[in-house]
Amino acid sequence: MVTGKFLSLVCFLMLVLCLAGCGSSSHKTPVTLAVSPQPAYVGSGQSMQFSATSAATWAVSSATAGASAGTIDAQGNFTAPTVTQNTTVTVTATSTSDSTVTAASTVFIIAPGIVAATANAQVALYTISVPDGLSAFIQFSTDTSFGLSTWSVAAPSGGGPVPILVAGMKGNTAYHMRAAFQPTGTTPTVFSDADHTFTTSAYPIASIPSLTVTTTSGNNPQAGVELLSLINVPSSTKLAALATDLSGNVIWGYDPGASVPAGANTNPIKLLPNGHFLIIYTVGPGGTVADSVVQEVDLAGQIIWEMTPSQLNAKLAAAACAGCNVTVLGNHHDVAILPNGHLIFLGSVRQTLTVPNFSPNPVSVLGDVIIDLDENRNPVWLWNSFDWLDVNRHPMLFPDWTHSNAIVYSPDDKALMLSIRHQAWVIKINYNDGAGDGSIKWTLGYQGDFALQSGTTNALDPADWFNAQHDANFISTTTSGTLDVLLFDNGNQRVLQSNPLVLCGASGAAPCESRVPVIHLDENVKTADITWLDKLAPIFSNFGGSARQLNNGNIEFAACSTPSPSAPVHASIFEVTKTTPPQVVWQMQVTGQFAYRAIRTPSLYPGVQW
Repeated sequence: MVTGKFLSLVCFLMLVLCLAGCGSSSHKTPVTLAVSPQPAYVGSGQSMQFSATSAATWAVSSATAGASAGTIDAQGNFTAPTVTQNTTVTVTATSTSDSTVTAASTVFIIAPGIVAATANAQVALYTISVPDGLSAFIQFSTDTSFGLSTWSVAAPSGGGPVPILVAGMKGNTAYHMRAAFQPTGTTPTVFSDADHTFTTSAYPIASIPSLTVTTTSGNNPQAGVELLSLINVPSSTKLAALATDLSGNVIWGYDPGASVPAGANTNPIKLLPNGHFLIIYTVGPGGTVADSVVQEVDLAGQIIWEMTPSQLNAKLAAAACAGCNVTVLGNHHDVAILPNGHLIFLGSVRQTLTVPNFSPNPVSVLGDVIIDLDENRNPVWLWNSFDWLDVNRHPMLFPDWTHSNAIVYSPDDKALMLSIRHQAWVIKINYNDGAGDGSIKWTLGYQGDFALQSGTTNALDPADWFNAQHDANFISTTTSGTLDVLLFDNGNQRVLQSNPLVLCGASGAAPCESRVPVIHLDENVKTADITWLDKLAPIFSNFGGSARQLNNGNIEFAACSTPSPSAPVHASIFEVTKTTPPQVVWQMQVTGQFAYRAIRTPSLYPGVQW
């Protein structure tokens, strides 16, 4: 039988054991510690603040023997050593309550970037070493607001130097610029280099046309830059291509110099996905002679590659594609850049033919081919106008029979849309990403497949059809079925009356005028409806021109040739509202050169809006 005294002793012993256990270290709350930022990026000689989640002492160390690791004070304020190449150090925090608990952060110390001049007067080269997994871009402006930026370029595998061309600067102007890092594919900035200054020089005044810009009071034009493809009249020393800001300041230009024949015309210049420009140069009437040149150039004007007609013909002779056994005179007027990296060029070809009701016979007829070059610039598909169009239809300037000037890819049906100036037609071709047979899906224009629905009192009256047009392009989100096409309608031989035939500009007839129409197409029932029109009277551009819909919904167009007695070499560019009637928002007058095309582009870099 257990006595009360024994129970009291047992309880006392249990209490002692409990107190002993409760006071043991195995039941203490563990110490945790974390350091931020992690990882960290800091410039040579710069300081940054580290923090820990609990009280700690700080230390810094370098894995490189003898190399300075910088310093860190008791509050975690780290000062990096001065370096000429990137290095890493380790910042370590040790818990003040338990010296066995530590946490560390790897610190990347970034050597200063280097800014250098290039062969282009208004382009700088900024080079900085970037750690693996990060991308760099350059911020720049005339003050330290750094309001403009280049695109972002990823570090090479393992990290290393990243050279970035900085363009978009005015001439003879001092700029501030700095590199910024961000994780590749994301937007947060993790590092900014120290401020660098760079002063541009400028293009010779004689090489730049006179530019006059006006913005209508109370209007805001679409942001971006104006990219001009220029025709070098009267001087071959003029810049072939330039970009301006919306105040008319030249912020970039390119002179091909002796790399192209004297007097070369630019038609057109296009920004590639890799940040370079693709330029087609032609010399002579119509841009169809044998001394054309295609160049890919970077922002500094360095030629990445170029192709002459003889080089293209050598590729065509070696190609296995159907119809590629032709000899071209050269490339001209336009190029389509496809999502798969292919380039679709226009080329000129000649055939000697006997053409009924034409004298003299036989006659050397100039037509067009479409050449699909793959990512290695080898021909893989070809379309020949002589195979698909009737040479007996020649309404304008025969025997320059077709004179195509725009080629556009249709992603919805993988077709190609071709603007044929001397046929006054826009046609759609069965391309099917190189598997199509080249057949014509439809012809748009006077005597084409579509019935014009608006703007005419007689369905057969051709007065409102476009004529001698340029730059036909899609402006709808759809490119097949129902779609909207925008173009610059030069109107050289606009038909005012079909029986008897009366053309604009003829004796006693109305003068010719250029127009900019939006044409809504229904491919299924073959109807065409002019849903918006800007009649430019008295403006008449007898050649060249472009028309594009901007992101703000306005329309921008370039009347390539608008001469006057006081300015015989002159071009006019307008941004107008897409209203009826249109209202002018912004305009640029170009004196001293013609503007084959003028395109409002977001910036000089892919994917960047200025």
